[in-house]
Amino acid sequence: MRLSVYKVLSLFKRSLALNKPHHVQWMLTNRCNYRCKSCGVWREKRPVMELSTKKVKEGLNILHRLGVMEIVLSGGNPLLREDIGEIIDYASNHFITTIYDNGSQALRKIEALRKVDFVAISLDTLDEKKYDHLKGIHGAWKNAMNTVQTLHNQGITVGVSPTISQLNMYEILDFTEYFIEREIPVLYCLYQHDSLPQPLFKIGENDKELEIIDKEDLAGIFTTLTKKKRKNRGILITRKMLDTLNELYLTGHRAWDCKALQSFFMIDHLGRVAGCHLQEPVATIFDLPNMWQSQRLERLRKTYQKCTKCSYMCYMFYSLHANVLGNMEIISDQWRNAKTILKRAKN
Repeated sequence: MRLSVYKVLSLFKRSLALNKPHHVQWMLTNRCNYRCKSCGVWREKRPVMELSTKKVKEGLNILHRLGVMEIVLSGGNPLLREDIGEIIDYASNHFITTIYDNGSQALRKIEALRKVDFVAISLDTLDEKKYDHLKGIHGAWKNAMNTVQTLHNQGITVGVSPTISQLNMYEILDFTEYFIEREIPVLYCLYQHDSLPQPLFKIGENDKELEIIDKEDLAGIFTTLTKKKRKNRGILITRKMLDTLNELYLTGHRAWDCKALQSFFMIDHLGRVAGCHLQEPVATIFDLPNMWQSQRLERLRKTYQKCTKCSYMCYMFYSLHANVLGNMEIISDQWRNAKTILKRAKN
């Protein structure tokens, strides 16, 4: 991950701001070329409608002014947008920018990806047949493995992002070991299915094959990952997060309150904003600055704090690390090279 001195100093300043959103996931498109069992995006038979490049840039300017530090570009598959290179170039000037791909498009857009901070390739298993089954596409595993290795060889900061489910949980430790030995980081997700009837963006599909049953065993896997993390770089999950997951799957206790519309929020392909993808939109990105301090959003924040409808790992992560101290924990734990750049900036 290559961070300019200007960018690091700007991020550091924003990380100290109070009552500001710091993390945003922007689902730039609902288009996808895969048929994943765990996802509902491709099942939606709707016309392709997306914000223009100009409107996306306007939205990014607003996010910068609001104090956002990190943006995740996803979808659908955001690399299916013809203008994704221009969007990445613009976003990467101000934010820690991560983009997701299923492994099918990144090599076609490799020059654009040189400016992104992190490319996350969805890859759940080292078993080729199992992965093709999960993605619903023959050759998906070979595409993903080749993409990861090629980007790594090209010096692009790439990692693999497995979604932990009942189908692959017993492979996760070996899977992790395989990639960190090759200096390729692992960024984890956790299988969930959507629990509300009309989400902003339909992502989590209910699938009994993927539903986690062996909860105590999964807690043990998180304990082992904690031990591995002490000895290895490249396990992109904080110790605080691992401890929280361990407690959740051992006891069922939720040791966090949701910080949707506080620490983080979502934007869909039409520019609509919601606390998370499970909730209805509350504004557009263009209206959000005038509403951020409103009584309406404050009431919604209090409602979301009490929500127990999901344990999506990304929402849990940004709820646990939802304050200035949390931002420092993230920087310290996952972006160690930022320290080096800050030190260099002082000299």
